[in-house]
Amino acid sequence: MQLVDKDQVSKSLGGRLIRNNIMKFLFLLCTLVGLVVLVTLIVDTVLDGWNYLTWDFLTSFSSSRPENAGVYGAIIGSIWLMAVTAPVSIILSVGTAMYLEEYAPENRLTDFIKINISNLAGVPSVVFGLLGLTIFVRQLALGNSVLAAGLTLSLMILPVIVVSSQEAIRSVPSTVREASVGMGATKWQTVSRIILPAAIPGIITGIILALSRAIGETAPLVVLGVPVSLLVTPNSALDTFQALPMQIYNWVKMPQEEFQYLTAAGIIILLIILFLMNSVAIYIRNKFSKRY
Repeated sequence: MQLVDKDQVSKSLGGRLIRNNIMKFLFLLCTLVGLVVLVTLIVDTVLDGWNYLTWDFLTSFSSSRPENAGVYGAIIGSIWLMAVTAPVSIILSVGTAMYLEEYAPENRLTDFIKINISNLAGVPSVVFGLLGLTIFVRQLALGNSVLAAGLTLSLMILPVIVVSSQEAIRSVPSTVREASVGMGATKWQTVSRIILPAAIPGIITGIILALSRAIGETAPLVVLGVPVSLLVTPNSALDTFQALPMQIYNWVKMPQEEFQYLTAAGIIILLIILFLMNSVAIYIRNKFSKRY
């Protein structure tokens, strides 16, 4: 029987602990770098724009004069835009993921579709803007309306939600499916009452990330010709509109220094809207969260 050298074991354990502490410090440093940058940007933005967050700023339309400029039209337009983008993208994406994972046959065509959906998630947003310009603005003659922009952004975030939804559906244990079928449930009953509720937390996570990207996108809206200044709010999805990212983009280019502070105030409003959207989504995710 071979005897174990205690000194050698002690040195080995000591070396592992040192390496573990070094890696833990490096990971902590990486986390702190991201947090410090994020906190610095938020604090700098809040300090620059907080004094400009007045009631007049929230209830006024855009203007070439900084003392009269506001974000009312941009806020209403962004809400309209998300009201079109969210339901269209969620219904199409979750339906696609459900079909690919639960109903589509396992063959080369299905694999080809899955690979291309994953690749579409990395396509630059300006490409989707060109696609929306060709199909929705010109072919369907929707112009730079809320509907055209909402459909364009829906196509842009669709791959992200599809991929995250697929992963969430795959994470549901197969034993849950088998138990449902064993109890006499049909395929649709299993999918709608067992698999989908169990996958909702992961699906909602993907929706949060996708909508967070959509509400701050500027490139597709620029390509579609969404105006940076508009003195009316849309009354329907077929009306033209003004979006908050476009308003912020326009103010950044202004030579007057006061517009830079208005830009910071607009960014704060955008972050608040984003925070409210994410809060609702997180609440829904936590409410339907289940463990199997």
